[in-house]
Amino acid sequence: MAALADDIVLSFHDSCLLKSDVKLLQPPNWLNDKIIGFAFEYFERVQFQDFSSDVTFISPDVTQFIKYSQGDDLAPFLEPLELSSKKLVFLAVNDNANLESTGGSHWSLLLYRRDVAEFQHYDSAHGSGNSAPAKLLAKRVQPFLGQSSNITFKEVDAPLQQNSYDCGVYVICNTVHLCRQLLQGDSSDIKGAVTSTSVKQKRTQLQELISSLGRS
Repeated sequence: MAALADDIVLSFHDSCLLKSDVKLLQPPNWLNDKIIGFAFEYFERVQFQDFSSDVTFISPDVTQFIKYSQGDDLAPFLEPLELSSKKLVFLAVNDNANLESTGGSHWSLLLYRRDVAEFQHYDSAHGSGNSAPAKLLAKRVQPFLGQSSNITFKEVDAPLQQNSYDCGVYVICNTVHLCRQLLQGDSSDIKGAVTSTSVKQKRTQLQELISSLGRS
């Protein structure tokens, strides 16, 4: 029997990646929600699993729902995550205004830090327009954080992408660096750690990781 054109390459817990998804890791492609969702799930279950009591990674499909839902609709999704006990919450942000689908034209990273009572927005294309959806996302999540004091919102001077298609990889690279910095004590500066070179390398590393997990 001939192989299907878009076979499943990897089933990893809640992530299911097709050949067409994995091909997006080759430049100059823009990453979709499935690749970013897989990366977040890998961080949670493998790479940073020793810090599971301190950190949560919220995937793009869930953040899309959070942006355009309120109150009682959100509780079944967010209460099981026990955000009120987390020190760090990572959320992938996109500029898609359609509740029925994920994606959009740009990705950025929103990080909640309990130690400084702050939402930090890391956007690799400053002025992209993602600030508004990031602020909306922060507003929706805040009631579930169990923090009574005011939580501020800060636009971080983040590493900038050098092209029009690497925003999703910057989200992944920024997340890795911030976890190493805030959970593992890495003292390196994010702009020195997340560069166009490291972003290019991350595409290759993710392809190799998916291939390795698929074989196992």
